[in-house]
Amino acid sequence: MNAVDPVQRLHQHRAWVNGNLLTTAASLSDEQLRSPFQIGQGSIWKSLVHLHAAEFVWLEALLGNEDPLLQGDLPGMLPGNQQGEGGITNLDELRDKWIALEQRWSGYLASLTPESLDELVYKKSTSYGLGKRYGTRRADVLLHVCTHAQYTTAQVLNMFRQAGADKLPETMLISLARKEAELS
Repeated sequence: MNAVDPVQRLHQHRAWVNGNLLTTAASLSDEQLRSPFQIGQGSIWKSLVHLHAAEFVWLEALLGNEDPLLQGDLPGMLPGNQQGEGGITNLDELRDKWIALEQRWSGYLASLTPESLDELVYKKSTSYGLGKRYGTRRADVLLHVCTHAQYTTAQVLNMFRQAGADKLPETMLISLARKEAELS
């Protein structure tokens, strides 16, 4: 095992969880998806779009775009906030865009080398230090994307529960590993 393997595994888990979140979201009404909550981005919908936007923006940064914007965002605005929530208007569109984004992630992750993990990735901040250019180790960016996804997933699970979802999605890495073991 080399240093890239755990990074790729965490991203495989992230993608699996995203699919599970979208499946559960599809079982809810639009009213449930957009109902306000005092957690996360303020609704299930906004939190899912935020997850997608964060993954889009960070992949762009990893690919060399220091000032990435998602369609529908205004300069200086957090991805997925207010202005059309990233230009995505419904769950089918979000699923399609996320599938396409995940294909891009898969290609990128397949190209990683252990040496590339120490390289700096530059991105202008859209939050703390708004507009300031930061250099961060590629490994840390890749891990951040996964830990951000886990944190936001926990918020979405809480909102699913409160919204009355019939069944919560599986989200634990160990659940993915067990499913894979059953299939082999």
